[in-house]
Amino acid sequence: MAGHSKWANIQHRKNAQDAKRGKIFTKLIREITVASRMGGAEAINNPRLRAAIATALSHNMSRDTIERAIKKGAGELDGAHVEEITYEGYGASGVAVYVECMTDNRNRTVSEVRHAFTKCGGNLGTDGSVAYLFRKCGQLIFPPDSNEDAIMELALDAGADDVQINEDRSIEVITTQDNFSDVKDIMQKGGLEPVQAEITMLAANYIALDKETAEKVLKMIDMLEDLDDVQHVYHNAEISADIYEQLAKN
Repeated sequence: MAGHSKWANIQHRKNAQDAKRGKIFTKLIREITVASRMGGAEAINNPRLRAAIATALSHNMSRDTIERAIKKGAGELDGAHVEEITYEGYGASGVAVYVECMTDNRNRTVSEVRHAFTKCGGNLGTDGSVAYLFRKCGQLIFPPDSNEDAIMELALDAGADDVQINEDRSIEVITTQDNFSDVKDIMQKGGLEPVQAEITMLAANYIALDKETAEKVLKMIDMLEDLDDVQHVYHNAEISADIYEQLAKN
């Protein structure tokens, strides 16, 4: 059984994303464009693009917008060249932070990312300083009190790597990046709908934070996620549901 409070973290992320809906669309379009450019415009042969399209549809993005982004990535439409770049560093109390960006201006991006780290008591590290603590995989999350036996049986039959029951009784299904879409489709066809499904970076271990430190780390994560060039922010902070609740009241 995993020890961290996954469900509280999911709720916090959802609330933050809801408040930044316009920025979410921009980030999703960039991901689709780059996925199309890197792996081809045919989603059936491009797992990354397939996952990006599924995420965009879950946010109610129109098919026309998705198609334009695919065509832009495939070179059928004009658009600025966007490249992928990652930054690594540490937040308060040594929390490892891994930031994925897409940008047309590296100097602007590194300046903005460094500012967010330093403003919140963290520091930007060198390449490889924290990457070894994370692994890229597919993740499907089901809410507390879901049918554990049904999820476990169907997920493992579908080819998932692992099923974890968290301390708060939420359930995680872990897959490889390549078979994420297939496992998700099988789960949904079996009547098991995850509340969150994405390609993500999972930490090998987590650092438990007190309220004061959690506030600093969450402020830094919010600042980073609010940057136009930042696609995803991953970290290994473990924040309890009680602390999330206390911070929400402030």
